[in-house]
Amino acid sequence: MSKISVVINTLNEEKNLPRAIASVRGFADEIAVVDMESDDRTVETAKRLGAKVFSYKKVGCVEPARNYAVSKTKGDYVFILDADEEVPPVLAKKIKQIITPGVAAADYYRIPRKNIIFGKWIRHSRWWPDYNIRFFKKGFVSWNEVIHSVPMTKGKGMDLPDKEEYAIIHNNYFSIEGYLERMNRYSQVQSEEMMKSGYVFSWKDLIDKPLNELLGRYFAGEGYKDGVHGLALSCLQAFSELILYLKIWQKQGFNEQKVSKKELKGQLYKALKDVKWWIRKELSWLNLKFR
Repeated sequence: MSKISVVINTLNEEKNLPRAIASVRGFADEIAVVDMESDDRTVETAKRLGAKVFSYKKVGCVEPARNYAVSKTKGDYVFILDADEEVPPVLAKKIKQIITPGVAAADYYRIPRKNIIFGKWIRHSRWWPDYNIRFFKKGFVSWNEVIHSVPMTKGKGMDLPDKEEYAIIHNNYFSIEGYLERMNRYSQVQSEEMMKSGYVFSWKDLIDKPLNELLGRYFAGEGYKDGVHGLALSCLQAFSELILYLKIWQKQGFNEQKVSKKELKGQLYKALKDVKWWIRKELSWLNLKFR
């Protein structure tokens, strides 16, 4: 019978870790916690709960530590879980079924993720089904060091059904403060990566990028169906884009750029045109009319 190793990367996850570990006990043959220099009792908690504990340097994002974590496992299959996530019973049962001899149909599996944000399951706003590659045969999936990057794969992949019972539960953001803290950390890493790739700041991106994120989340992603949560998250994601590009501007020395009235008018006109198009397409029920 194949063995399953569960990998959990941590950074100050003392409170979340017990719930995450408890949710995988039904199918995990070993649990490996790779800690990134926590200064709370994460390491002690992991050991007390029977996990193998390894250390990795704090680098601002989890991707670089994924490969290291997987290398420390002994199972034939690996299940990746974040400390603020948990596996529901039906999914746990499904994972055990997959490794039954003669049943496995793929080398890696994408699993939907149920994001709980500000106390609500976000079903739209591009937060669902939020597929992630989390279960795979060892040796078939690896990560590069780019934040939020899609892992590299080989072999055959398969998606589990986008149903709630098969979804990893992600206890994501609990507060605005928590969102802003993580946004600040992620945008720091993202800005450095974009500069390495050769991006040069343009003032037009301060309008285009946040607006595209807002429209993409709220209109194309039907965020309006999530009520005020969808509106708030779309605005926060747009703000996150604004901060990202402002940080790049800062890193490049606050370089001076002229903003002519003609250029600004053109950018704002384009932005207004985009907003009107989406309102006509997606929110006709608002009964808004434009000249």
